[in-house]
Amino acid sequence: MEVNKILNADILDIIFDGRNKAYGAYDLRKTYNKRLTIAMIGMAAFILLFGVGSLIASNLGKKDKSQDMIVQDVQLEEVKKQEQPEPPPPPPPPKPEPPKVEMAKFTPPKIVKDEEVKEDEKPPEVEKLEETKIGTINQEGLKDEGIVAPPVSDAGKGVVEAPKKVEEDWDKTFTKVEIESDYPGGMSAWQRYLNKNLRYPQEAQDNEIQGSIVVQFIVDKEGNVSEVEAISGPQELREEAVRVIKKSGKWTPAVQNGRQVKSYKKQPIVFRLMTE
Repeated sequence: MEVNKILNADILDIIFDGRNKAYGAYDLRKTYNKRLTIAMIGMAAFILLFGVGSLIASNLGKKDKSQDMIVQDVQLEEVKKQEQPEPPPPPPPPKPEPPKVEMAKFTPPKIVKDEEVKEDEKPPEVEKLEETKIGTINQEGLKDEGIVAPPVSDAGKGVVEAPKKVEEDWDKTFTKVEIESDYPGGMSAWQRYLNKNLRYPQEAQDNEIQGSIVVQFIVDKEGNVSEVEAISGPQELREEAVRVIKKSGKWTPAVQNGRQVKSYKKQPIVFRLMTE
């Protein structure tokens, strides 16, 4: 480049002096500012258009929402009433008081002058005492006709009357006793008796029938056996078991409260075949 043109020449012309400006680098640098300005203007225009579009879209959306809004009545859920607890059951009625028995106060005999005797210390007439209990106080009530009155006490100063006892019927047949009836001599004597008298029925042997027979009978106060009955076991063996019990003689009676009583007895008899 000539010297007189250097002062007025562009910096790019100086740099590319003597080089191939048609290659492309020269044009890129030459038009850089123009392209930058176009890019910034384009970017600003895009941002402006985007903002305007968003604003318009939001306004349209609000209008659509306002048009589509539906108001519905809201029903509140009914509040469930709290279940009241069931009232407690009424208390049971008071027990009725036992009937009062007519009583006359016992007055110890004491010899004094007639004028010194107090009205409440006079002994009752003999006729009134026939159907009246003697106690520590004077009490009106029902005549004594077998009513068991509650014990009456006066802190140890008088007489306490106990309730009447129910007598046991010693002639009845007891089902439960303190000491059961038994064969005289105990178990060993009973086994000897069975070995001597028991006969195995032929029909039961032929059919190979064996088992235990329970025989129920009554032993009275003297030890006599009656009402003998087989209540369980094979039918083929029951008749022989009943026969053996009837032939067993007298037994030792049962004992209840120290007395010999009539009672039921259940005696098992075992039939078993001998195997070779």
